[in-house]
Amino acid sequence: MTSAWTEPAPVTVRVPAKVNLELLVGPPREDGYHPLATVYQAVGIYDDVTVTPAAEWSVAVDGPYADGVPTDETNLALRAARLLAGENGIEEPVALAIRKEIPVAGGMAGGSADGAGALVACDALWDLGLHKEELEEIARELGSDVPFLVGGGTAMGSGRGELLAPVLTHGVFHWVFALSDLGLSTPAVYAECDRLRGDVPVGMPAAKPAMMSALRSGDPHALAAVLENDLQEAAFSLRPDLAEVLSGGLGMGALGGIVSGSGPTIAFLVEDKEAGIDLAVSLTASGLAADVRRASGPVHGAHVLPAARVH
Repeated sequence: MTSAWTEPAPVTVRVPAKVNLELLVGPPREDGYHPLATVYQAVGIYDDVTVTPAAEWSVAVDGPYADGVPTDETNLALRAARLLAGENGIEEPVALAIRKEIPVAGGMAGGSADGAGALVACDALWDLGLHKEELEEIARELGSDVPFLVGGGTAMGSGRGELLAPVLTHGVFHWVFALSDLGLSTPAVYAECDRLRGDVPVGMPAAKPAMMSALRSGDPHALAAVLENDLQEAAFSLRPDLAEVLSGGLGMGALGGIVSGSGPTIAFLVEDKEAGIDLAVSLTASGLAADVRRASGPVHGAHVLPAARVH
């Protein structure tokens, strides 16, 4: 006697945001991309991506940052699900539901996180059993930050940022993120970076030993001293108000601060959880930031939630 077939239960994956601790940008390549040397850290601000078997492909988004997320074929999570299906001969569509807690166009890889979450969720739903490295290889076709968010933690990225190597990190680092109510276009920030550099020769970027040493030490003071982002000047050029946010947060006790990715989010490194609470309160009271979030890192990348934790 054979048991009746039952439709797979929905799968929910929780996936983190990222901050670039170091983002060194080389000259533009012929394909328009820039070679990067970057160090990613996954931080505890999360989107949830749920996939459910469905009659047709679809995506729905809710949460505080749902506005501005496309729900058509350009949605990165939907593209990820379709890509994984196509590469594995899966013909059954899924409906995707995204709970959006990571800011959109904020330099924290919110869209890339959803793409990584969809890959991990569909892998589980379809019982493909792909290894992390296999999922990262597929993720490279979707965007520079997507592979990192499959695994999370702390990693060094090269190429466009999609070629990863793990970085040894000790301890927990505490962050306060000053969010903006206006996003910044990543291509616009890179273009402004090129414009500001003008004809000055730019060499190929390479990760700096001081960053690796600071992460191994687990000392937030050491890490604060080596935070670096070649896109920061361009982000400030397009949005001068962001320089005021950075200066304000440093004046309120942050150990260090940096534009997260291409901005406009400003990431502040603090001593510990209590210092993070103090800085968050001060930033909120000052009115410098539209919203303030606290998080720690490194955290794990995209991971399936037990059914009991899904809400």
